[in-house]
Amino acid sequence: MTDTALAPLLAAAASTEPTRIPVWFMRQAGRSLPEYRQVRTGHSMLESCANPELVTEITLQPVRRHRVDAAIFYSDIMVPLRAIGVGVDIQSGVGPVIEKPIRGPEDLQVLRPLEPEDVTYVTEAVRMLVAELGETPLIGFAGAPFTLASYLVEGGPSKDYRRTKAMMVARPDLWNDLCARLAAISAAFLRVQIDAGARCVQLFDSWAGSLSRQDYTAHVMPHSASVLARVDDVPRIHFGVGTGELLADMTRAGADVIGVDWRISLDEAAERVGGRTPVQGNIDPALLGAPWPVLAQRVRDVIRAGAHAPGHIVNLGHGVPPDTDPAVLTRIVDLVHAEGLGLRAEERAA
Repeated sequence: MTDTALAPLLAAAASTEPTRIPVWFMRQAGRSLPEYRQVRTGHSMLESCANPELVTEITLQPVRRHRVDAAIFYSDIMVPLRAIGVGVDIQSGVGPVIEKPIRGPEDLQVLRPLEPEDVTYVTEAVRMLVAELGETPLIGFAGAPFTLASYLVEGGPSKDYRRTKAMMVARPDLWNDLCARLAAISAAFLRVQIDAGARCVQLFDSWAGSLSRQDYTAHVMPHSASVLARVDDVPRIHFGVGTGELLADMTRAGADVIGVDWRISLDEAAERVGGRTPVQGNIDPALLGAPWPVLAQRVRDVIRAGAHAPGHIVNLGHGVPPDTDPAVLTRIVDLVHAEGLGLRAEERAA
């Protein structure tokens, strides 16, 4: 049955047939948009995230341009850490760089609880956005404990997470204390966004795919579950890169919708999570530069594969590359809206 009362994204997340197949893009408000580059001139990333007017404008840009079915709150996973006093800077071409990496128990003292008063600019921006968006849902987001911990322990981006994994298995007490603090911070950051009007959230565990399933379930999953359990009053999307082998466990951590990257088809992903959880994804971002007929066919294939789940939110398998032609994203949205329900119905009837 089609639910005309719910916005398409919220209907799909609830396993209810939407009025159209919803679509949004990770990193949809970003460097691929010339209007984004224009308003960001002279502002660092973290400065931008603390400016409610700028956050509102940047968040709305892809909704205006692409007519996507959700806005994703413009922020960064480092924002709550910066707000509580962690020395962190986002360096161009590098990513987050931590002033004093976590090495021992004494370093955890900086990770105090996040209070709403620490991020009043988030509350203000969300309220402004909700007023502008109308029926279009705003998705709040935060980084998962493992991904945040990896930056704090490594001191910045890493290719192998050597220090992080070593701490996780060799110093489990320190690791669990670190992740428990981070779980509370991420949950509080999401709660601020929800209380101000966000109608859905996404927990990014961007680097969980670097883990074995054994280590994920033992050392990481409980902390992600702790975050998600505290925000169960809105639909929760759980996403990681390279997490095909972890999808069932990430779903058990508390996902209402499981985000899937491009490495595994959505029909297989749906099967891995038991066929009862909506999926999100999973167009390969690298294909956005392919000729339109080729890309369009891949989008249709993704919609058909997503029909094997009780709900499907079309997205990329990761973020929009900076050199993407924005017109391509708009064409994808138009295709999904025009053909999505028909393709889904055909596949489900086959």
